[in-house]
Amino acid sequence: MPTHYAIEIIKRTLRFKFRAGTSRGVYTERTVWYLKLTDTERPGQVGWGECAPLPDLSCDASPAYAQVLADMCQQVTEEGRLDFAALAPYPSILMGLETAFANLQSEGSWAFHTNAFTRGEQGIAINGLVWMGAFDVMAKRIEEKIAQGFRCVKLKIGAIAFEDELTLLRKIRKRFTPADIELRVDANGAFSPAEVRQKLTRLSALDLHSIEQPIRAGQWELMAQLCQESPLPIALDEELIGHHTLTEKQHLLDTIHPQYLVLKPTLHGGFKGSDEWKAEAEKRHIGWWATSALESNIGLNAIAQWCAPLELKRTQGLGTGLLFEENVASPLVIKKDKLWFNPAKNIPLKDL
Repeated sequence: MPTHYAIEIIKRTLRFKFRAGTSRGVYTERTVWYLKLTDTERPGQVGWGECAPLPDLSCDASPAYAQVLADMCQQVTEEGRLDFAALAPYPSILMGLETAFANLQSEGSWAFHTNAFTRGEQGIAINGLVWMGAFDVMAKRIEEKIAQGFRCVKLKIGAIAFEDELTLLRKIRKRFTPADIELRVDANGAFSPAEVRQKLTRLSALDLHSIEQPIRAGQWELMAQLCQESPLPIALDEELIGHHTLTEKQHLLDTIHPQYLVLKPTLHGGFKGSDEWKAEAEKRHIGWWATSALESNIGLNAIAQWCAPLELKRTQGLGTGLLFEENVASPLVIKKDKLWFNPAKNIPLKDL
């Protein structure tokens, strides 16, 4: 029997406002697919989602992505539900569909829940992200983040000279204690096995909060040793990609046992998969925080809505909504070091 759902897929290319550098390369633009979900039994209501795979990183990014997305959306419209088992290998698609249904269920409201965040009473603490660039450019960006009021600053490292990166971090630490400014770094797997231990030791002297993914994913034995031995706490990010079942997730955490997880629903199993990672981490006393993965405001809002009802013990990484020249207008706004939801701007999105 035909269901009453229909999904329109809208492809968009978003241009970055600046060259966003990581140890894996530089982003100048990225492609996203917006989903427009409608329900014939609820005329006039629209639910929007965003599928935003990252090339060379997402497990579901491939030349056939557009066709796979179309096939998955057709399956959803035919069955009238989300088949989580079938969608698990495609986390960016799953997140987009989960978001579209949540938006439809909220009658198009950007607020999927009613809480202190969506009432505009409480913000979510976020870090100020400093992308890679030339030494002087990074130094300027650090100053801008601190001046804006961020009390947690995260630096992408691993692309310029390590000594220069240490110099940048020392300059911050000479002026601000760990109580004043929390420092995080993200290597995106840039350190080699031969150099990683001495680099972690040198970084730890700067009273950093943590380092994300110091070595390339897939080296479980070495990563487990580092998490046990390192004087600097380690957070897993890329390591979580491609592990879809609960058994796989449990095995990874029991083998490596990191200090933290960085949860990105676009990369790590949508919101259902991220819930599993979070629950298994908490069982093992492993900390976590959430980070966006270069989504537009539709995806960013969905992650914020996921975070807001949770007990957030750490600063989140949700400040990427300002990256793009073209973005969807939303109720989200950054004030100092917090992401806020402005109820006055909660206007349902009817079209792009």
